[in-house]
Amino acid sequence: MTKKLSKVNDLKKVQLLKTAYNDIKNELGKRIVGQLDIIEQLLICLLARGHCLIIGVPGLAKTLLIQTLAQVLDLEFSRIQFTPDLMPSDITGTEILEEDRTTGQKIFKFVKGPVFANIILADEINRTPPKTQSALLEAMQEHKVTVAGETYTLDEPFFVLATQNPIEQEGTYPLPEAQLDRFMFNLWMEYPTQDEEKEIVKTTTSAYEPDLKPVIGAEEIIEFQDLIRHVPVADNVVDYAVSFVSMTRPDHDGVPNFIKDWISWGAGPRASQYLILGAKTRAILDGRPSPDIEDVKMVARPVIRHRLVTSFNAEAEGIDTLTIIEKLFDEVKL
Repeated sequence: MTKKLSKVNDLKKVQLLKTAYNDIKNELGKRIVGQLDIIEQLLICLLARGHCLIIGVPGLAKTLLIQTLAQVLDLEFSRIQFTPDLMPSDITGTEILEEDRTTGQKIFKFVKGPVFANIILADEINRTPPKTQSALLEAMQEHKVTVAGETYTLDEPFFVLATQNPIEQEGTYPLPEAQLDRFMFNLWMEYPTQDEEKEIVKTTTSAYEPDLKPVIGAEEIIEFQDLIRHVPVADNVVDYAVSFVSMTRPDHDGVPNFIKDWISWGAGPRASQYLILGAKTRAILDGRPSPDIEDVKMVARPVIRHRLVTSFNAEAEGIDTLTIIEKLFDEVKL
């Protein structure tokens, strides 16, 4: 993108972002088959300065998608494979004792860990103990790392995508609710359709190698992230988002009986914030200057599904959080 974004007004930026979004999808489509909803939600999360938890079985190209996204956005990519023996210093970095060859003096030098990148893939984050999980989650919240009393600021944009395998739960350390709440979106990657799988097999078993070109870079992404904060939102859209989140809380006045039966703890205020940020970003990606209630509905599932703690009754009846969210769409009206 050649035009200097800082010299362009906000309405023009909206159009530039829509054009860039279409170009990004086209470039990703050279290597990634399908997954258009996931791609849209990843970009919403990135532009809203959120982080994303992706759940999917092995072999759905989660790593390939995120690597390709980093390449198309011209961002530095880092992958961390979480294992039971991973230490916090393996993520943040560590100090080593080094000798100055000219003076012979020994000094401590900080060696940066893999968290010092723009896009971080935290692969199977639930395979490492809470102490190590916390090292990454602190960086996600503060965009800073503290080692040996020294604080280091991470480069912007800073985007963490953590993955979990829904099948193998043996030897895992599930993320506590307070830590899950730090992820803006919880995305579930589904199996490809039969036609998509045919296309995947054809391209991956041939000599085809796509020629990917960067569409935008870090500077433009930061400008677009700032643009999201400038997007105006009508009061009725904010009212809908807050009402929807309030309705997930069993002790809130006027909640339907199924919420009292199926939910132990509802979503907190961060869910309302992310609903509005997600709605704003979705509208801008579509070239619209302001979101509507439909935008809030479209981001409600990934924002809220991991923030609800279901009761024993829900588990006994086989009710999951997505079912509860779908029922709430019929209940919350303005």
